Amino acid sequence: MNAFVYNAHAARVVFGAGSLQHLEREIELLGARRALVLSTPGHRMQAEQVAQHLGTKAAGVFAGAVMHVPIEAAREARAEAGRLRADCAIALGGGSTVGLGKAIALESGLPIVAIPTTYAGSEMTPIYGITEAGLKKTGKDAKVLPRTVIYDPELSAGLPVALSVTSGMNAMAHAAEGLYAQDRNPIMSLMAEEGLAAMARALPGIVSDPADIEARSQALYGAWLCGTVLGNVGMALHHKLCHTLGGSFNLPHAECHTVVLPHAVAYNTSAAPEAMARIARAIGADDAAGGLYDLARENGAPVALRDLGMKEADLDRAADIAVSNPYWNPRPIERTAIRALLQDAWRGSPPPTR
Repeated sequence: MNAFVYNAHAARVVFGAGSLQHLEREIELLGARRALVLSTPGHRMQAEQVAQHLGTKAAGVFAGAVMHVPIEAAREARAEAGRLRADCAIALGGGSTVGLGKAIALESGLPIVAIPTTYAGSEMTPIYGITEAGLKKTGKDAKVLPRTVIYDPELSAGLPVALSVTSGMNAMAHAAEGLYAQDRNPIMSLMAEEGLAAMARALPGIVSDPADIEARSQALYGAWLCGTVLGNVGMALHHKLCHTLGGSFNLPHAECHTVVLPHAVAYNTSAAPEAMARIARAIGADDAAGGLYDLARENGAPVALRDLGMKEADLDRAADIAVSNPYWNPRPIERTAIRALLQDAWRGSPPPTR
């Protein structure tokens, strides 16, 4: 067995259908009295219902979360939290809302209670990302890690099927890269494989019956495990490419992860055979990259960057940005090969054997 270092990030998890009923208790356990409820504009009504339920423990609602956390939105949210004298933030929604909560915590240190309604997994990580001047910058700081996470499958039952699938594929990307991360360890690898398996079970069930609470529970369980992997070990080429495509070209986050993942995995296949075998086993496929591509395609997810609005003329610039400051990766980063990967992903071709 290889030497490793294992660091656990402390977070309280409350899991199960109907768990939202425990929110007031969880706020009290943090010693908070004025919680600012965060959401995207589309989830304002749900956020206001949560605030109404909290009564005097709610400081207000800020429904300005958007993709990739533009620094302008982060500054506005921080100012609103200060104006309302909030001592806690409740991030209700997906990765965009949790990311906004992290941006507030980064400057103020406010504790976050995350209530995920998608499968992004950001709630289990001390990683934050803020987009400024067209570039998404990421960092890691323990104070942005949510103190409590409430996983209530009933809250994700209304998540549209298409978004459920891409959000789930986004979560699977965390686990897949965790299996060949430079700082991987046996515990995270176990969680990664189980997270992949749970999500691979969940997605066809959700497509078959969007109201299936067991399938929704499996998806949230998988998201928890995959997100924990993301928070504990480093990521590689896939995440660098998606940060580039999202931050610099404003492609939708989960969909971008869905399209790129099979191609990034294919790029690394020869350099990480053990990880590829575990990915394939978890999702019930003969080949890791091909199995991930088929899982997305068969469940109605996009498989081409051009369908997300990416222009073919921008692929050269995307390759240049991605290789200019690369993350560690098991296979050396080669500009020509990355450009070819992006071309395949733009076309939506099945990932080649690399």
